[in-house]
Amino acid sequence: MRMNIGKFTQSILVAALFAWLPLANAQEAAAEDAAVASDLEVIEANSLEELLGNVKDRRVVESQLHREREQRFTNEKAAQAQLLRDAEAERTREERRSDRLETQFEENEIRIGDLTEQLDKRLGSLRELFGVLQQVAGDTRGLFEASLISSQYPDRGDWLGQLAKDMGTASKLATIDEMEEIWFELQREMTESGNVARFQGTITKLSGEKVTTDIVRVGSYALLGDNQYLQWDPDTQAIIELARQPAGRHVDTAEAVLAGAPGEIIEFSVDPLRGSLLALLIQAATLDEQIGSIGAVAECYLPFCDGQGGTVGAIIILGGFLGVLLALERLITLSMVGVKVNAQRKNPTPSDDNPLGRVLKVYDENKDVDVETLELKLGEAILGETPRLTRNITLIQVISVVAPLTGLLGTVIGMIETFQAITLFGAGDPKTMASGISKALMTTVLGLCVAIPTTLLHALVNARSKSVIHVIEEQSAGIIAEHAEKNGQPLG
Repeated sequence: MRMNIGKFTQSILVAALFAWLPLANAQEAAAEDAAVASDLEVIEANSLEELLGNVKDRRVVESQLHREREQRFTNEKAAQAQLLRDAEAERTREERRSDRLETQFEENEIRIGDLTEQLDKRLGSLRELFGVLQQVAGDTRGLFEASLISSQYPDRGDWLGQLAKDMGTASKLATIDEMEEIWFELQREMTESGNVARFQGTITKLSGEKVTTDIVRVGSYALLGDNQYLQWDPDTQAIIELARQPAGRHVDTAEAVLAGAPGEIIEFSVDPLRGSLLALLIQAATLDEQIGSIGAVAECYLPFCDGQGGTVGAIIILGGFLGVLLALERLITLSMVGVKVNAQRKNPTPSDDNPLGRVLKVYDENKDVDVETLELKLGEAILGETPRLTRNITLIQVISVVAPLTGLLGTVIGMIETFQAITLFGAGDPKTMASGISKALMTTVLGLCVAIPTTLLHALVNARSKSVIHVIEEQSAGIIAEHAEKNGQPLG
């Protein structure tokens, strides 16, 4: 019971001791209190007297610690006061410096205004000159980049862009050398636009391959190389191959220019719009593209059906080929028959190789019959020869009549497709209607192109056939008249 009371009293005294200790610095006090608490935990007293002695000893130690803390606080307070005085002095110096800089800033603004006014007075009309020079530099750069002459003199416009940029600022002005350089480049552009020059250049093929060869530049209108027309690409600043060359006669003139000698006068196709007409020319559909390609047989059941004329155009062209072939066959056959018939008229001996000879042979076999029977026999022979002479002539006439009607059918189909496109996509984009209109016009043209020659050929073949038949009928009538005269019988 005594030991329990002693431990309880010791705990109360320790708690009172910690509550009584003042704290000067939170971190140091916490560390020291932890140390004291650690020491107190190991101190044990067996009696109140011993406990009182322990407390007294501890108070001596605590008093020493308090004095050290107070001394440390006093020293730190003096140092902090010195830091405060230094900060206030620094603030005072910075405020004075700020006042000086503000005054200097205001003076500089006034000076800048005076200098700007002085610069404006000295520039005078030169400011307008430099503005025009800036605009000319920008426009000239765009002109040089798109000009064919840049293919021979590349990178002409790079410095012009920088000059125009510098001229846009008020801190830099153009020099006499730069203005003279612009003058020189403009003059060279005008001079070279009237010259035909030959130089080494690199052609970029459609496959991406680059070929270095002789390039002929015709002013600022055309570029030629590798026996073909070339194109200048302003975006890549490169000479590129055209996707397709123009018609053969234009390519022939290009080859003549490339092979020509200096000073030689050569006929050449020039694009006065500097490539615009050439671009339209190579975009125009060729005759093969308009009516189709024979190679389309492998892809379609009718030839030419991949062209602008479509299936209707293919049918018209097939009919035209058939009509022309039939007409040529008839012309050749009837011409040969006409030659043999004319030869038979001069030869009294009948021959089986021509219609007149076969008719005369019928007369030789029936000389003893009466006039009426002979007339019937010869008429029968003439009727037998007529189909051979008029074979396929009616078919040629039918083709000449049906071809324009088929073309009209294609026209109607094309217009229907056009109106369907307008219904679906509207009339804002002409390209959506181009296919139907192209088919309508192309089938009309094809129908007329087939009808006109087949009509003429039909007339020619029909006339040739009638002339042969007329000769046979004439000779037959003469034979009948001669036979009736010999037998003393009147004609029926």
